[in-house]
Amino acid sequence: MKRLLLLGASGSIGVQTLDIVRRFPEEYFLVSFGVGHRIEKVAEILSVFPEVSSFSVAEETDAEELRKQYPDKEILSGDEGMITLAERDDYDLLVNALVGFVGFLPTYRAIAAGHDVALANKETLVCGGALIEAALKKYGRKLYPIDSEHSAIWQCLQGNRKDQVERLIITCSGGPFRTFTKQQLASVTVTQALAHPRWTMGAKITIDSADLMNKGFEVIEAHWLFGLPYEKIDVVVHPESMIHSMVEYVDHSVMAQMAVPDMRLPIAYALSWPDRHPLPVDALDLLKVGSLHFEAPDTDRFPLLALAYEAGKAGGNQAAIVNGANEAANAAFRSGLIGFTDITRIVEKVVHSSSYEELNDIDALLRADRYGRSAAEAMIQGERKS
Repeated sequence: MKRLLLLGASGSIGVQTLDIVRRFPEEYFLVSFGVGHRIEKVAEILSVFPEVSSFSVAEETDAEELRKQYPDKEILSGDEGMITLAERDDYDLLVNALVGFVGFLPTYRAIAAGHDVALANKETLVCGGALIEAALKKYGRKLYPIDSEHSAIWQCLQGNRKDQVERLIITCSGGPFRTFTKQQLASVTVTQALAHPRWTMGAKITIDSADLMNKGFEVIEAHWLFGLPYEKIDVVVHPESMIHSMVEYVDHSVMAQMAVPDMRLPIAYALSWPDRHPLPVDALDLLKVGSLHFEAPDTDRFPLLALAYEAGKAGGNQAAIVNGANEAANAAFRSGLIGFTDITRIVEKVVHSSSYEELNDIDALLRADRYGRSAAEAMIQGERKS
């Protein structure tokens, strides 16, 4: 039986992970979990998994109230609470379903503590891929990708030699604004941007998907997961989202992983590899689908995809600065402080005005994140005052 620590248990990936654990009690045991501000989810989780011994929440004030309700549980709080859980030796696999840069340190500390990680938190590799790669080698641990695109690539690599890979092809639905003009994009509302045509995700990731920042992050993540240069990682828009990604080999054979869009499939594969579980997922009916379409991404209308390639190739602190600025701008858009296309403008301006620094340690990474975040916030506040 595999003992799990689940961070981000109240989010979309976390909830679906819990569904997998519930369905296969002979395979998985939930030791601990972490939630953010949605503390109402704690009671729901504990009602299904009463054996949980400890958990963490975002705010200490919430933790104090919960300690009164659950005196037999150890209840931690804040980033330190999650890191404390990650550093323990009472579990086998960390499932990191956190959103944002906050997910980096739990991943890093879990690896250093001797744990493998099933990773849905793409910022871990986008911001600190070099540090994670070094830690995996030092401590002899493994990362199992949960993102549907990276899971698809991982599945297509099974039984094949990585040195015979010609390129990775990451598919992209195109988001809700695939056919919008620049003029239309300028007037996009938050409600429109949160209406993804294929996937049900958290708000932050859904906005990132609408402006293709998420796809750019997936390119960087693929670089670190599979060790290929950026010149061998392509993005193809595929509106139906039935092919989740592809691998082309040196003989130009292309292997694709296909399934209806359902995140329980890649989550379960990350938990069970090299085995597979029978899942309550709809079978792919190709006759019903009828046809599949593909097109090149338009980086003129969606420049953040190109910016991610640029930052990834530059290396050092650049991708972390992009991510920090994007987290700030994404949040500002969701709060109604800026427009949709302002996200791109702000992120581009911040990264192009930044100074390059090697990422030799965590302190350098934290500096990069703080710079990207604070520079974007200062720009947003300054423009609102003018």
